[in-house]
Amino acid sequence: MRTIRIQGGVALPRTVTDQELAALVQRITEAAQALISGDIKGYAARIKHAHDYTLMSPYGGDPARGFDDSDGALDALAQFFRGGEAKVEVVETYTSGDLAVLVVIERQHGTIGDLPEQDWSLRVTWVFRRTAESEWELVHRHADALVHPIDHQRLGVLARGGGR
Repeated sequence: MRTIRIQGGVALPRTVTDQELAALVQRITEAAQALISGDIKGYAARIKHAHDYTLMSPYGGDPARGFDDSDGALDALAQFFRGGEAKVEVVETYTSGDLAVLVVIERQHGTIGDLPEQDWSLRVTWVFRRTAESEWELVHRHADALVHPIDHQRLGVLARGGGR
C-alpha cells in the first residue's frame, strides 16, 4: 500500500475522498450507459482496465483475465450491445487506501445479441485500484443477472449447470 507523509514524519495510508468516490460512481454510470448503447469506445475511454483485470461474467463460466481493447474486439462488442438505457443504483461503497469497491445494481433495458429488447439489469461489483499516477483502473468486475429473486430449485438447476 502506498503511503503519504504527514507532518512529523508519520506515514498514513491514503484515503479515498468523497469527491473521488462520487466521480467513480459517475464514471461507471456513464460506462454502463455507453456499453449497453453499443458505444464500446466510449466505455473503454471511461474505464481503464488493469493489466491484471479479472471478469466474472454474468454468463458464468471461468473468470476471464485481461481486457482485449483491440479494434476487432471492440467492434465485436459494439455489434453485440445494440442499444438501450442504463441507470446505476448504488447499494454500498467500500474504500481502503488505494482501493475502492462499488456494489451496484445496473438497471438496464436494451437489445443484446439476437434477443429482443428487454430488462438486462445486473447486480455488479466493481473493484478499482488507484495507480501511482492517481488514476483509477478497474481490477475486477463481477456481474450476475439475479436482480429478480429465484427459488431454491432454480438455483440448484443453475448450480448444476442446467438450463443451458
